[in-house]
Amino acid sequence: MPGCCLWGSAPPAPSGERKGAGWLELLLLLLLILSGWVLTQQPVGCPRVCECFVEEKTVKCANQNLTEVPPDLPRDVQNLFLTGNRLRDLSSGAFPSEPLLELRNLSLRGNQLEQVGAEAFARLPNLKQLDLSQSALLWVSPMAFGNASSPLEELRLSNSLYNYSVVAAIAELLQRGIFQNLKHLDLSSNGLVSLPPGIFSRLPSLQHLDLHNNSLVSLRDVSFGALHQLQRFDLGDNALKRLRNDTLAQLRGLPWLTRLDLGRNAWVCDCGIEDLARWLKESDQVEAKEALKCSEPEEKQNSSLVSLPISGLECLEPDDDQTQLQTSYVFLGIVLALIGAIFLLVLYLNRKGIKKWMYNIRDACRDHMEGYHYRYEINADPRLTHLSSNSDV
Repeated sequence: MPGCCLWGSAPPAPSGERKGAGWLELLLLLLLILSGWVLTQQPVGCPRVCECFVEEKTVKCANQNLTEVPPDLPRDVQNLFLTGNRLRDLSSGAFPSEPLLELRNLSLRGNQLEQVGAEAFARLPNLKQLDLSQSALLWVSPMAFGNASSPLEELRLSNSLYNYSVVAAIAELLQRGIFQNLKHLDLSSNGLVSLPPGIFSRLPSLQHLDLHNNSLVSLRDVSFGALHQLQRFDLGDNALKRLRNDTLAQLRGLPWLTRLDLGRNAWVCDCGIEDLARWLKESDQVEAKEALKCSEPEEKQNSSLVSLPISGLECLEPDDDQTQLQTSYVFLGIVLALIGAIFLLVLYLNRKGIKKWMYNIRDACRDHMEGYHYRYEINADPRLTHLSSNSDV
């Protein structure tokens, strides 16, 4: 019938439309499969601002302006990178309440960290590598790792120590005896002029000590005798002028030390460097020892320390490394004493004027107090209530 198509089944669609619908269904199916694959790659429990890598058990939260450690970290994380954020203070509650038992490597590099409180890392009982480089540390608690012995093997504090008080705090932390497994200690680029005595006295497993790019002028009173496992010692780019015989004896007594960097220091080639020059000729511990050059005196500039004649070196400076520093202190004391004497002299010469000025102040205060006392008597005596409270004395 001609009108059956109006009330019966629809006529078959053209073959071109059927092909277009088929391609659309296939595209939708591929999108569903791809979205499901993407979801499976982002592990459950990964912080929203972080990248998580399941197979490597690694979490990266770099340059996210974080002000605190993300609380929803995966429990099985082994490597945690929180670099380039704004973590200023690490307290005992900085990390999740449940200990991260598998965390081995923690990087807080570039956070300008200022405070590390007690128990800050106590919830990381298996931490082996800690990077606090590029911080601005003002205080580190000696109890930052708690009371228990730490398994830490690598501690990086390059360009992190803001002042000498935090250096003393780091020394106290290292001297607690909890870092029996520490192998690598990086204190480079901190502007250190001197080191606290005994700072390395309880690090029996230390193998690599990095002190390069500081301002060390002397190693006097610093003991290296306990570093029996030390293999590499970097003292390059400092302000060392000479090494004394007692320091050389300690370095000579380290059985595993094979890589000692003394380059780019301000060596003064006078009679005080004889011990070092003699040791360099005999020892194989110093790296590139032929490149060590004299900076003073002028006639010996750029001369190799190894080629210096042991005898005949003139004594241009006092033999004590601390002499210049002590002289500066004495000079400062003399200047301060002179300023004090001038101040007392000025007071003495103006004693009459000062005495008169003090009497004037005393009389003014006395008159003022008498005025207050007079008004109080007027207000207290009912017979004088008719007088004005503003009457002049």
